[in-house]
Amino acid sequence: MPKKYTAPAGRQATKSFRQTQELGESFAKEILKQGAKETAVVLALQGDLGGGKTTFLQGFAKGLNIQDKILSPTFVIYKKFNIPKNRRSSVLTNKYLYHFDCYRINNPEEILELGFKEIISDSKNIVAIEWPEKIKKYLLKNTITIDFKFIDDQTREITVTLDKSINF
Repeated sequence: MPKKYTAPAGRQATKSFRQTQELGESFAKEILKQGAKETAVVLALQGDLGGGKTTFLQGFAKGLNIQDKILSPTFVIYKKFNIPKNRRSSVLTNKYLYHFDCYRINNPEEILELGFKEIISDSKNIVAIEWPEKIKKYLLKNTITIDFKFIDDQTREITVTLDKSINF
């Protein structure tokens, strides 16, 4: 029986680069507490250029104990990272973090050429997508949406929305 995602949804303001990373790190730890899923855990990160999406993912990767440097994969579209075994809980089967940046995607079908459907169908994956609106028709119904909004030069409002029917 699939389990329901239970990490807290809601809105939070961050006032620095570090706070945005810390929020991403704590969110990853919530993801790690979850049990086995039927599909990948998919995060759709929406917001303006410079809104904090990559910064959040840097913290998220830290929460998964990924040591690689996380940069936006704008020119290569996606990068794949191994989640170290020592960070996986006994109930979690996630092995990989995929970081997609769809900014340069012109036609949504381009994403399919990269094996996107297989990646999001595999329960071993956590998939983070920047500019998800470019491929919206290919996202799972249980995608977790994270919106990034500028409040001022330092402050970002980050809103996590969970579909009520989330059952991965």
